[in-house]
Amino acid sequence: MFINEIKNELTEHIIPFWASLKDDEFGGFYGYMGYDLKLDKKAEKGVILHSRILWFFSKCYTVLKDKKCLELADHAFEFIKNNCIDYDKGGVYWMLDYKGIPTDTMKHTYNIAFAIYALSAYYNASGEKFALDLSYKLFDDIESNTLDEYGYREAFSKDWELVDNDALSENGLMADKTMNAILHLIEAYTELYKAGKNERVESRLRFLLSQMKDKVFDPDTNTLKVFFDTKLQVIGDIHSYGHDIEATWLMDLACETLGDKTLIDDFKGMNLKISENIYNLAYENGALNTERDKDYIEKKRVWWVQAETIVGFINTYQKCGDKKFLDAAKEIWDYVKEYVIDKRAGSEWYNEVGFDGKPFENKEIVGPWKCPYHNGRMCLEVISRGVE
Repeated sequence: MFINEIKNELTEHIIPFWASLKDDEFGGFYGYMGYDLKLDKKAEKGVILHSRILWFFSKCYTVLKDKKCLELADHAFEFIKNNCIDYDKGGVYWMLDYKGIPTDTMKHTYNIAFAIYALSAYYNASGEKFALDLSYKLFDDIESNTLDEYGYREAFSKDWELVDNDALSENGLMADKTMNAILHLIEAYTELYKAGKNERVESRLRFLLSQMKDKVFDPDTNTLKVFFDTKLQVIGDIHSYGHDIEATWLMDLACETLGDKTLIDDFKGMNLKISENIYNLAYENGALNTERDKDYIEKKRVWWVQAETIVGFINTYQKCGDKKFLDAAKEIWDYVKEYVIDKRAGSEWYNEVGFDGKPFENKEIVGPWKCPYHNGRMCLEVISRGVE
């Protein structure tokens, strides 16, 4: 029943919703729908949103073999290829207008990573060689322009001059480096390595995994540090519950893709500790709380946090056999069905709901960050893992 419900949510709800946002006039997909379900066809189009849509439909085709999903991936690829990539200076833009003209030309390592992730997945689904070529070009752009002696810097102007990293900084802090960017570089380079088994990609993926293990992971608390200065010294006192559990399964996947038994075993042990900690600290009343900032615990339930926790807990169960994690994943799915999936016709999942289960009416249904990537990926992972 569990896997059937989730497959039905993917094929009968999430895929049709995002397919309906296809912009046949200007390309890509419409960029904004408010809580009121009014679609703004002239809203800006986020590049992160489009990369995530390309990834989503590519993976849907890979798993489901539905040619309509490949056609939607083709459509997203054309928009990214023609509008989102800076072929002159390198990298991808941050934001475009509804016609596909750049409005914010910031280059961000996190954003470029998602483009690599999407283009690599599209190549793995379609065999389109130019998508793989673009992935390697963007990989070179990151490796040539963002590194300092401690790791990857994140925010740059169109010409690769450093700018403030407010796009990924939160909680009143301004971070030079973030766990979030390191994690999604791992995610992107994993998909790119799967596509071509490139030795340079392998080397950089191993470097990023070592940063997570040696710099980001705190063995005293079994948590991942969130924000850093340029020397990777932690700033702030924040614990992101959602990113912790998301990271566990993505790091495991990276090690498995590399096929390195030593890495697999090392990260399995670390990730089990993180998962156990999240289960004990953040799993409450059938769902996952969001984060801790100093002594304040944010208990709103965010759509992507619930989706990633389902995958993370299933991955943990499959690694250690402790059924409490599978039971927790299924309980969170029950919570999602009851409170997070929007039952209104023409909608998808609520962005955020309060601890009381009531949706936040100031949060959009579609936007630069609200996409089919987390909840769609959860469905695809459950299907692929064969979880009953």
